[in-house]
Amino acid sequence: MSVPVALTIAGSDSGGGAGIQADLRTFAFHRVHGTSALTCITAQNTLGVSRVDALPPESVVAQIDAVAADIGFQSAKTGMLLNADIIQAVAAALDSLQFDRLVVDPVMVSRTGAQLIDDRAIAALVQVLLPKALIVTPNRYEAQILANLEVNTLDAMKTAAQKIYALGPQAVLVKGGGMAGELKGIDIWFDGRELTVLETQQVDTPHTHGTGCTLSAAIAANLALGKLPLDAVQSAKQYVTEALKHSLAIGKGQGPVGHWFALTQL
Repeated sequence: MSVPVALTIAGSDSGGGAGIQADLRTFAFHRVHGTSALTCITAQNTLGVSRVDALPPESVVAQIDAVAADIGFQSAKTGMLLNADIIQAVAAALDSLQFDRLVVDPVMVSRTGAQLIDDRAIAALVQVLLPKALIVTPNRYEAQILANLEVNTLDAMKTAAQKIYALGPQAVLVKGGGMAGELKGIDIWFDGRELTVLETQQVDTPHTHGTGCTLSAAIAANLALGKLPLDAVQSAKQYVTEALKHSLAIGKGQGPVGHWFALTQL
C-alpha cells in the first residue's frame, strides 16, 4: 500500500497541545504518515512556556536529510523555527531537495500579540523561507508585521494577503482567529488570482492551544493526500473547527484542541 507522508519541521511542546505533537496527531488522523525534524525543545504547559532550548541547525538539517534519503515526503510544514540560523539552514536544506510543497506557519507572534522570535529571525523568514512556500498561514499579528499595516478590518486582511503574496509565496492564508467580533474565524485566501473570503462556524471555547499548528499540519496532510491548495485549506479549516468543538479542558490554563475527535464518534 502506498502511504502518503508529510514532514513537520517544528518545536516540541511538552504539554502536547501544539508543535510537533499536534502536527503528528493531525497527520495521523488524516491517514498520513508523519515524519519530523525537531528544531527546539520547550518546557510548557497550559499556563505558558518556561524554557526554550534550540537544537543546532546541523541537527535539524540532519533530520530532514535522513527522512528525505529513505522515506521521502509529499508535503512539509514549518512551525517554530526559533532563530535565523535554523531558518536559513532549513531553507537551504529544502532548496537542495528542490522541494516546493511547503506550508509555512510563520510562528512569529502569538494570537495574543506576543512576539516569539527576534527581528533577525523575522528578516530571515521573509528573505529565505517565504519565497519557498506553497502556502503561508500568518495570524493577524504576523500579517501586520509581514504586510507592515494595521490589520483590524476585513479590507485590511485582504490588503495584507496581497502584500504578503508579493514577498514570494505562491498563496497566502491570513487567519482571522485573533480578530474581534464577526471577523473572528474568517480567513482570507489569495493566490495571485483568487481573493477569497473563507468562513467557518465560530466555536466558543477558551481551549484553543495549538490551533495554528493544527491548521497548517492539516493543510500539509491534505496536500500529501493530493488535494489542490485551496481545497486542502478548506478541508483543514473543517478539521480545525471540529477539533475546537471537542477541545480539551485539561490543566489550569488554556487547553488544546481535540485532535482525536473522530474517535469519539465511533
